[in-house]
Amino acid sequence: MNKADLINVIAEKAEITKAQAKSALDATLAAIADAMANNDKVALIGFGTFAVVEKGERTGINPATKEKITIPAKKVVKFKAGAELAAKVK
Repeated sequence: MNKADLINVIAEKAEITKAQAKSALDATLAAIADAMANNDKVALIGFGTFAVVEKGERTGINPATKEKITIPAKKVVKFKAGAELAAKVK
């Protein structure tokens, strides 16, 4: 499912126009992205939790040259599915 498909489903289930559904989805995604940019956790009960995790610097191997390289520390987005979502997917 892509964004356009998701907008269509939201519009149908919420009984709103596609333009309203797109606006609502865009606002939701922007709010989640803004929270993540501020290192906040976003918990949607029953769906899951989005969090920012810091990965430390580590040593890796360049597969082309087999040379050891240092992979710098970085922040990554982590998603943990909630119990209801996990049960539905199971």
